[in-house]
Amino acid sequence: MKRSRFKPLVDKIVGTLTVGLLNAIKHTDRKRMANFAGALMRRIGPLFKEHRIGREQLRLAFPEKSDVEIEKILGGVWDNLGRIAIEFAHLDDFCVDGFGPQKPDVITFAQDSHDRYVKVMESGRPTLVFAAHLANWELPAVGTTALGVRTAVLFRRPNIDAVAEVIVKLRTPLMGELVQTGLDAPVRLARLVESGVHIGMLADQHYTRGVDVTFFGRTCKANPLIAMLARQTGAPIYGTRVVRLPDGNSFWGEMSDEVKPVRDAQGRVDIRGTMQAITNVIEGWVREHPEQWLWLHRRWR
Repeated sequence: MKRSRFKPLVDKIVGTLTVGLLNAIKHTDRKRMANFAGALMRRIGPLFKEHRIGREQLRLAFPEKSDVEIEKILGGVWDNLGRIAIEFAHLDDFCVDGFGPQKPDVITFAQDSHDRYVKVMESGRPTLVFAAHLANWELPAVGTTALGVRTAVLFRRPNIDAVAEVIVKLRTPLMGELVQTGLDAPVRLARLVESGVHIGMLADQHYTRGVDVTFFGRTCKANPLIAMLARQTGAPIYGTRVVRLPDGNSFWGEMSDEVKPVRDAQGRVDIRGTMQAITNVIEGWVREHPEQWLWLHRRWR
């Protein structure tokens, strides 16, 4: 009873402190602060229970790796997380090379991805784009509005209103419309696609009511929403990611080839098969840079 009575006050205090911290970070040198935050998280991250979760999952995914190799990967995971915390306050400093106004921090694309990105964005046809919790997973959606195309991103709204408001205020000019997860999200997203809006979402987390897919040889649950939208709207599916470069503070980006949906005997999009195809792409990304994926989230349950 006491806890529920004081929760609004606690949420208000936490929200105010979070907003103040984000504003303060915004006025610091991003790279220096990210280096500091990354180093700090390397030291304190192993003290959290999530470190054990990450270790368990890495052993399942990479049974051939030694304990030393696994701990090295986990160090990179914590370093990446610390840098993201700083980069979040500086999202509006990033841009995509060659697209829209150029800003201090440029995400570069290989030529084939660059050409694919242009073709997709200029096609006039709405697309469904998935990403994963790799490197800074906020960045794949940054810069799309600068191209003059209509975009929307599915997001989970934080429980604290003050934090949610500042996140929405920061993301909307960079990413387009933000659609909150919820029972009405599939309907809202389908309507947006039908009106010509490109949709983006993360597709690599556990979803209790999801479909079974195989990830690193083990069964887990995947949110079928993107495959359901493909079945309903006929919109093509692409994957996008950014990769953190060795300096820790710069990135290159990639847009995949179209991920063709798997179809059943009647020619309809097969939801489970399509989600497996998407999961296969994500697994390939994670295998390339395991230290940049969020192993701290329990993927197998």
